[in-house]
Amino acid sequence: MAELATVARPYAEALFRVAQNGDMAAWSNIVGELALIGANPDVQEFANNPNVTPAQLADTIASLVKAPLNAEAKNFIAMLAENGRVALLPEIGAQFQVLKNAQEGAADATIYSAFEISAGQLSQLVATLEKKFGRKLNPTVTVDPSLIGGVRVVVGDEVLDTSVRAKLQQMQVALTA
Repeated sequence: MAELATVARPYAEALFRVAQNGDMAAWSNIVGELALIGANPDVQEFANNPNVTPAQLADTIASLVKAPLNAEAKNFIAMLAENGRVALLPEIGAQFQVLKNAQEGAADATIYSAFEISAGQLSQLVATLEKKFGRKLNPTVTVDPSLIGGVRVVVGDEVLDTSVRAKLQQMQVALTA
């Protein structure tokens, strides 16, 4: 889907420039919500309905956003609806997040754990991982019982796998070699 990424990039960069001059946290919330809304199959179907006018589509999408929308956000939604670009919202959201992380010197980290992680355990783990990866991390925890134990951390294209499953696989390779 390189084409989607290419088309979404100018929108994400423009939104990011607007957010830099305003409230970055508020814009991040708005863009995140818009990405979720745009990924919804019902919204996509509604957007592709030829009987729906761009104004109706923009009003509907704006009404689905829980965060307060300023005039710029409403104009952005209206422009996407007018140009038939609602399908780009998830990619715009992803690229906006990448730009925001780059500005903050941070990265998104997906932590896969065999069991639920408490808030205290998560904060200790994140502190350790931030030292290892050398940047601030925005963690997302996913429970994956197939790991048996331990964690698997994905930060961008880097993977740190300390799970029991990975260790068993390493032992299997060593024994069969």
